[in-house]
Amino acid sequence: MDTYCFSASLLLVLSTMSCVSTVEFPSASLVRQWVDQMQNELISLTDTASGIHNLVEIYDNHKKHFSVESNNAEQLVADAARNIEKLLANRSRALKTLATAAENYQMEHQWRDEYGKNEITYYNSKDLNQTDPDRQRLIPDFEFDPDFKRFVSYNSTAVHIPTDIYEGSTIVLNELNWTEALEGVFRKNREEDPSLLWQVFGSATGLARYFPASPWMDSRRTPNKIDLYDVRRRPWYIQGAASPKDMLILVDASGSVSGLTLKLIRTSVNEMLETLSDDDYVNVVYFNDKATQAACFDNLVQANVRNKKILKDAVQNITAKGITNYRGGFELAFEQLSSLNVTRANCNKIIMLFTDGGEERAQEIFLKYNPDKTVRIFTFSVGQHNYDKGPIQWMACTNKGYYYEIPSIGAIRINTQEYLDVLGRPMVKADKKAKQVQWTNVYLDALELGLVITGTLPVFNKTNTKADKGRGVNRPNNQLILGVMAIDVSLDDIKRLTPRFTFGPNGYYFAIDPNGYVLLHPNLQPKNPKFQEPVTLDFLDAELEDDVKVEIRSKMIDGLTGTQLIDTLLKSQDERYIDRGNRTYTFAPVAGSDYSLALVLPDYSLRYIRATIGDTITQAKFSESLQEDKFDEYGYTFIAPRDYCKDLTPSKNNTEFLMNFNEYIDTKTPNDPACNVELVNRLLLDAGITSDLIKYWMEADQTQNGVLARFVATDGGITRVYPKSAGQFWTEDAETYESSFYKRSLENDLYIFTPTPYLSYTNMTDDSVLVSRVVDLHIDGITLKPAVVGVKLDIRSWMASFINATTDKNCNDEICGCQINDPHVDCVILDDGGFLVMANRDDYIYQVGRFFGVIDPILMTNLLNQSLFTFKKTYDYQSVCDPERESKAAAGLRSVYVPTIADILSIGWWASAAAWSLLQQMIVGITFPSFLHAEDVDEDLSDAMSKESCITEQTQYFFKSNDSSFRGTFDCENCSRIYHAEKLPKTNLVFIIADAKHTCLSCDAKPLVQEELPSNGPDPCELAQNPRYRKGPTECFDNNAFEEDFDCGGASSLSPSIWPMVMLQVVLFWFLFGSRHPAISS
Repeated sequence: MDTYCFSASLLLVLSTMSCVSTVEFPSASLVRQWVDQMQNELISLTDTASGIHNLVEIYDNHKKHFSVESNNAEQLVADAARNIEKLLANRSRALKTLATAAENYQMEHQWRDEYGKNEITYYNSKDLNQTDPDRQRLIPDFEFDPDFKRFVSYNSTAVHIPTDIYEGSTIVLNELNWTEALEGVFRKNREEDPSLLWQVFGSATGLARYFPASPWMDSRRTPNKIDLYDVRRRPWYIQGAASPKDMLILVDASGSVSGLTLKLIRTSVNEMLETLSDDDYVNVVYFNDKATQAACFDNLVQANVRNKKILKDAVQNITAKGITNYRGGFELAFEQLSSLNVTRANCNKIIMLFTDGGEERAQEIFLKYNPDKTVRIFTFSVGQHNYDKGPIQWMACTNKGYYYEIPSIGAIRINTQEYLDVLGRPMVKADKKAKQVQWTNVYLDALELGLVITGTLPVFNKTNTKADKGRGVNRPNNQLILGVMAIDVSLDDIKRLTPRFTFGPNGYYFAIDPNGYVLLHPNLQPKNPKFQEPVTLDFLDAELEDDVKVEIRSKMIDGLTGTQLIDTLLKSQDERYIDRGNRTYTFAPVAGSDYSLALVLPDYSLRYIRATIGDTITQAKFSESLQEDKFDEYGYTFIAPRDYCKDLTPSKNNTEFLMNFNEYIDTKTPNDPACNVELVNRLLLDAGITSDLIKYWMEADQTQNGVLARFVATDGGITRVYPKSAGQFWTEDAETYESSFYKRSLENDLYIFTPTPYLSYTNMTDDSVLVSRVVDLHIDGITLKPAVVGVKLDIRSWMASFINATTDKNCNDEICGCQINDPHVDCVILDDGGFLVMANRDDYIYQVGRFFGVIDPILMTNLLNQSLFTFKKTYDYQSVCDPERESKAAAGLRSVYVPTIADILSIGWWASAAAWSLLQQMIVGITFPSFLHAEDVDEDLSDAMSKESCITEQTQYFFKSNDSSFRGTFDCENCSRIYHAEKLPKTNLVFIIADAKHTCLSCDAKPLVQEELPSNGPDPCELAQNPRYRKGPTECFDNNAFEEDFDCGGASSLSPSIWPMVMLQVVLFWFLFGSRHPAISS
């Protein structure tokens, strides 16, 4: 039956609503008659045009070419967890080899106070053009490596030194000297295991040596065009260098810290917060006459991105006034650290005091709250002042902490991270007991490897006392961490150990860490390309949260094994719809790590089709239809970009990938050892089966007016669109496992109508709707869902037939059906997400695919009130948004710090290596202001890097109940509207007839918002009252009876040598006082 007949019947039925006036509205039974006929016509059209029943017969004819196999969830999880365990164990062995070698090399190293100019040679990964004429550099020969996705050299290591560390300092030169020997160990590890990725030694001085050598990222890829990478601030280093922390930041807000000192404190606190990871807990308290929490948090909170932002904003609002009351501040700090029944790290307890100094020691407070010195006190004297620093230094020394001075901005970055050295002391004293490989949360690799996890192992300084004295260091026993050794594991490697192509598109693996964050999940897709941004997506945010999932999450964090069947809400791939379905969660721990792995399966994924076409003749026969020159005969063909063979790279360019695939199997055959034979054979089987369906389409009477295309898509990865011309405009995903309509069709035993999304920025629609239906295959009492078929309908042709067929010229005062632009009634069809599929108005037809709550808000609101629809707000924590920009005129060169005269005269400022970087920026900014804008950056890269992480909120609407009929009247100021809504059986559609919107404009309401918009997300202050469950460390190294606190204060050891300092100081004075450049605005 063609579309014309279907449409004519459809509106012929509607035209029988002969008198929908103010006194007559069609009865419920009459509307149901229309809807039943609409549904019958739609199903008949779809079944006939798609050939769904013929495809079932085709599968039956090909039974000899496949078998039906079972997915044993418990066994699959156990096997996958075991394979991941083996992968991590191999990386752990390599880590231990490296850490042991590093400790030995450092112990054998003879400290030297001076080195010749070019005596230390190395590859500086940041000197991309090797332009430094004063230093002899190694220049490796690089080759592109697909494993690293960049140019590397296996003949060398690379060194990265932070911008704010002077590479000519004595300690850095010595470290460059002894770490050079690690190159041989790196290389041997790689020879023993060619699958190893980055091997890195991150030093406590900030130096990073990594293998294989590779150029550092172009600094233009960083947000501010300056390389601020410091290995000590990376999540893997923070985790490996010390046990988790409970940190209370105590800020002096008395009147004496006003002005510049308060600004320095604010910046210092911000930098301190950046040294914390999600394993840590923190709060900020400020004090003057009394002590007060800076933010809304009553207790310590997890140091995640959102909580740290709240604290940073709160610190900016601190004002200085009143007197200094150390007692009150420390009392509140100790009370927070000792609070019971509060989630926290339960390991290192720290108080960080930022102050300008004072005479009070608050001895009685320490005796009362910290007699056993279980809480370490770190004190920071901030700003230029003449106050006595003795009392706050005493606080640190008496409480196993450290005293630092921050006289200016240049000293902040270094001095707010060196406390990790002190926290590492108990680990060093514990020695072998602390030598445990730890695995991190997932994060973005700085060298563009993508999402990775990292195994870390601390490296201890085992130099004996005599050698220390030779260095001029007087310590009874060495208790310093040299740094952290690290080896990356790409999530792509873990995905290869958790294959999903027997589960169907709606089955998947996921894994979580002790924080409940996913490291493996199909919804883990961070959009921000900046490696500085953390990747922390909680399992309950990756899916739609419910009480049962909360329970599953807790069990997985605790390392339990189990299986749970749940009925849950499911968000569609395109995030426009919500479905409901049953899922079985099967989970088990990954031994040797804190991770837990789970497999999620719908009931229809417990069985799958396994192709049994091993003979090359059948394979060749089935593959013939995949040739591009066969598209006219077999329709436009897409194949899913999967890893069919190791040396066949998937591509989003279907034409290119299809040609490469055909050429590959022609030359090497599908049974090549480099191929996943089951994956290839399933693709070829589906190619053969779907080619038979195309033959049916060609032979049958396929002249339906308004059918733009017929299509079939399969689990095996085949999508065919007929005719070929329609395939050229096909926009659905070639990977059926990522296709929204495909996955929804599997989930719903319905004919799924999917309108092309309305593009609000163009005010246009594609005027088409996709109709899809899953193929139910019954074999020996087992139901399989191996494919989806359907048609693409042209809305305009459909509506033209609709209107012409239902016009009754003999009407007098009656409403003659759903006529085009009817003055009395609106007729619409919506899908289950509330999106417009069909209407009887021209201005509505142009909005097909748009959310109906924008088109007719008051009617949609009443459909919600009548429980036809309900909604759920969801948040996306992986979004990116455009930042708020200030104008160039307003910005000027404010990003370049200009030191004050006080800074210039301050030894403390010059002692901070950060000053050199800032000085360089200042000179470059004065001399070449346009350089900082880096105008030649690639436009796409610049656009991506200009985005910043944000939270977005979206509201999904879905059918609330199984009721079919909804009828009502809603009143406005001086008018009312009657409506009737009736669901179309066996579809995801609802037909609605209502008094026309324009007849009652006083009803107009604010549009309902469905689209994704920037949001602040849930209130962190409320979330902190009931934090999610997490598990702390199994081992905590926060104190050791043999720890010595002989050294509890002093300046950074990374100060530059005297002659470069004098030369740069002369240059600085010349620019400030002797140059003829115009003054720089503040």
